[in-house]
Amino acid sequence: MRTSTSERPARGDTLRQLIAREAERAGFDAVAVTSPDAIPLAPSRLRQFVAEGFHGSMDWIAETLERRADPKTLWPEVRSIIVVAMNYGPDNDPRDILARSDRGAISVYAQNRDYHDVMKGRLKEMAGRLVARAGGDVKVFVDTAPVMEKPLAEAAGIGWQGKHSNLVSREHGSWLFLGSIFTTAEIPADAAEEDHCGSCRACLDVCPTDAFPAPYRLDARRCISYLTIENKGPIPAEFRQAIGNRIYGCDDCLAVCPWNKFATQASEAKLSAREDLREPALADLLALDDAAFRSLFSGSPVKRIGRDRFLRNVLIAAGNSADLTLVPACHTLLADTSPLVRGAAVWALSRLVAAPEFATLALEHRPGETDETVLAEWAGVQEGLAHRARGAQTAGHA
Repeated sequence: MRTSTSERPARGDTLRQLIAREAERAGFDAVAVTSPDAIPLAPSRLRQFVAEGFHGSMDWIAETLERRADPKTLWPEVRSIIVVAMNYGPDNDPRDILARSDRGAISVYAQNRDYHDVMKGRLKEMAGRLVARAGGDVKVFVDTAPVMEKPLAEAAGIGWQGKHSNLVSREHGSWLFLGSIFTTAEIPADAAEEDHCGSCRACLDVCPTDAFPAPYRLDARRCISYLTIENKGPIPAEFRQAIGNRIYGCDDCLAVCPWNKFATQASEAKLSAREDLREPALADLLALDDAAFRSLFSGSPVKRIGRDRFLRNVLIAAGNSADLTLVPACHTLLADTSPLVRGAAVWALSRLVAAPEFATLALEHRPGETDETVLAEWAGVQEGLAHRARGAQTAGHA
């Protein structure tokens, strides 16, 4: 727990010792305290983020803007905010799998149990002990309410928001889950952390889709995590090749951070990668029906996006794989009940089979298609193939 140079009353010292002890007992790797008025600049930055449309289709951010802007708007009685962090550091470089095009890359945080489930119960237990000692009321949050957890964690001194907008810790690098306890108890605040990014821009330069228009600013509409998780429709064609084999989220900007040299592997077993989710075969994932999807991802954050969105992502990876053994599975999915899946299958096959074979597929499947988004996919892909063919002819006559 970070310390402050200010004097504290004896009762406050005792309460802080309890907080530190209970946080450690609950398995949290860092804990610190801040005040509800400690993030005065965060609201204007969030408003700019929304005004520029960088939130994409995440309407819930805009709808809860005012409550996010000020913790006291969310809960007027709050006097102190306890911020906790849990390390989920991987045991390898998560970018290694990007070279294996026949495998799917799942973001480190989603390779086992949902961190909301892991953290919330422990936070509630910790909050209960706090109430028993200090009295008052508490509210517990783990990324499920309009709370600006990263700015609060920076204000509390756990880390700082790096140029990729995520929290970075000198002790734990980029791999941290955050949670908070709002309390009516008056607890002395810790000192805020300073920015230690310096001139480094590794996280900005590594982004496959150029999602950072400037340091400390993220355009979610270009972010692979947003595109594969929050985005409910087809993935825009301009980003599909850059996505590669990332089928749920992206860890590139986190993994490249130099501060990760100090990071350690997650000690919480429920956050360690399941072997079957480390590098699952695309062929196996393409065969998932809804029941098999739910079974495979039971307890995982992946389950929340549903089978259809997940299969959309897997098909994009299949299209990028150059693996012809995936053609039959992609062909089968042209007849899937989900338009989202059918459309992605069209694109995948356009990348895997030769133009004459794709034209045959179009003759077979396009006339019976009734969904406008899938028809648009067929039209767009066929126009793209025709354009490339014309370009090749022109080059041949030059």
